[in-house]
Amino acid sequence: MVHTLVHLLIVIVFLSLFPYSSSLSLSFTLYLSIYRSISIYLRIESYCNDYATKHNQAAFHIFDNLNPIVDTKSCFDDLRVEPTHVSRQSSDTYYLDPTHVLRTHTSAHQTQFIAQGIPAFLCTGDVYRRDEIDSSHYPVFHQMEGVRIFPHDQVHGKTSEEVIKLIETDLKEILTGLAKHLFGDVQMRWREDYFPFTQPSFELEVHFKGEWLEVLGCGVIHPDVIDNALAIRNANKSVAEGQIVKTPQGDERPVGWAFGLGLERLAMVLFGIPDIRLFWSEDERFVKQFHESKGNNIRFVPYSKYPMCYKDVSFWLPSLEQRSQLVHVNDVYELIRNIAGDLVEKVTLFDTFTNKKTGRTSHAYRIEYRHMDRSLTNEEVNDVQLKVREALVKELSVELR
Repeated sequence: MVHTLVHLLIVIVFLSLFPYSSSLSLSFTLYLSIYRSISIYLRIESYCNDYATKHNQAAFHIFDNLNPIVDTKSCFDDLRVEPTHVSRQSSDTYYLDPTHVLRTHTSAHQTQFIAQGIPAFLCTGDVYRRDEIDSSHYPVFHQMEGVRIFPHDQVHGKTSEEVIKLIETDLKEILTGLAKHLFGDVQMRWREDYFPFTQPSFELEVHFKGEWLEVLGCGVIHPDVIDNALAIRNANKSVAEGQIVKTPQGDERPVGWAFGLGLERLAMVLFGIPDIRLFWSEDERFVKQFHESKGNNIRFVPYSKYPMCYKDVSFWLPSLEQRSQLVHVNDVYELIRNIAGDLVEKVTLFDTFTNKKTGRTSHAYRIEYRHMDRSLTNEEVNDVQLKVREALVKELSVELR
């Protein structure tokens, strides 16, 4: 009940930011409704626990109603995200105050549960990012995080290289099986990647409908992340027991793997959903296609394609004397989305140049408007475009051209 009230408060905040997007109120229950219907959410949970049973591993604990407001320590510091990393900037993340944010990934809960000694868990929830505007990006979407910590007796006496190989093998086995479970008998390939919280890190791609598609990222949990989780546990135990608790070293330190995936991305690939905005549509022509009685044999059938209307806007960026912070492209995207909401389909920065004489920089953006459920009138689009232009001047201190 408490978490539901928290989510409702967040929805109220988002509705104030996105007045045209009342459907955002569905965000915190989306993966429990549509995703239950199309079975991705439950199919992943079921597969992971079936795998655990077959391999005599601890069952995965399920967390799907966690508070999306987290502190920056859990979201960034504990996961080795550097203070200067772009994801920590206000242009990319929704800050509620200097030390609290709307979580940018479900990994924000990782050290919390490792500290509690939970050996395996799946964490699903809504995450929030300021991002570009197109058919595959939205300010709120849903992720699933999976973590397994290995029992001490399974790694005791092994070299660090042997331990990493053991973890990597188990990780790739469970995720290869998961990909087959979701996509069928498809080609797959592993690519080395980089994430600050895993080492080594990997990306899994599948060849689906003629394309290589990224499915998820994963890796062996970085020792520093484990140490940060243990520091949380030890601090709590020290307070409870009134004495200093030492952090395990060497092969006494817990080890494990983690993976993360986006539910919308999986659904879009699996069921041919062309635009992420459709997940927030209340149009029965969309919702009925994902009735749970249809099981897994679902392929999205487009029900209409309303005409697109575009408008351009260009402006001179303000100097630091005019505005204390430089204007980031995400600031422009955010402002446009705040005003236009789901009426805007895509925004493109299509031209930028700097006047050599004055040193001033100009940006030109194309805003593509299209409603998912009906045709827009010229009057509607003109009204929204006027509000966008006025807000650019008022909020970002630009000079329209």
